[in-house]
Amino acid sequence: MPLAELTGPTREALELVRDGDQFKWYAVWMLVAVFWMYSTEIERRAWPVVAAGLALWSADWINEILNSVFLELNDTAPFWATTGPTAYQIFVGLNVEISLMFAIFGLAYAKSLPRDRDLRILGMNNRVALALLFSCIAVFIEVILNQLDVLRWHWWWWDWPFVPLIVVFGYLWFFLVAAHAHDLPTDRARFMFVGKLAAAAAALALVTGVLGWI
Repeated sequence: MPLAELTGPTREALELVRDGDQFKWYAVWMLVAVFWMYSTEIERRAWPVVAAGLALWSADWINEILNSVFLELNDTAPFWATTGPTAYQIFVGLNVEISLMFAIFGLAYAKSLPRDRDLRILGMNNRVALALLFSCIAVFIEVILNQLDVLRWHWWWWDWPFVPLIVVFGYLWFFLVAAHAHDLPTDRARFMFVGKLAAAAAALALVTGVLGWI
């Protein structure tokens, strides 16, 4: 990768990627906390909620890998880069804190879904309305993180105030995927769907890892 063409924040992020010296012990506590949240849902046999959480988490891995691929293709900047303090930086735009947050985010969304799938909110199907609400909240948080210089954007069309692309491609499809997993008719169908998402993420990680793109 020609370093002379990279933006400053991109270089900062790449210097952190998989640097063991950045490790902090609180990452272990966070991981156990996520396990506890999932085990609570498993104890309740709330399989739709578990499937939704895993589906959203898998979708985020796909996005994060594609973000790294985008950087490889343009040699300038990814869609987003994370440069703040972290317990471990996994990819140019993903650290362990963000990954574990997304593992929880799907649970929160699923537990907010009304039992009535046809209920409408402001004229929209409730799954879509809540997905849009959660996405807008997430982008609002991203704007704050960007102002704090820990989540960096470079491209004008993926930056404030041009945030519609971030809402749709950065988050909305995550929640719609989670809703789909949640609403499938059987547990077998739910976890087959989650398995396909996870397999897609794993295949992307394998191919791009071999190519040295992540």
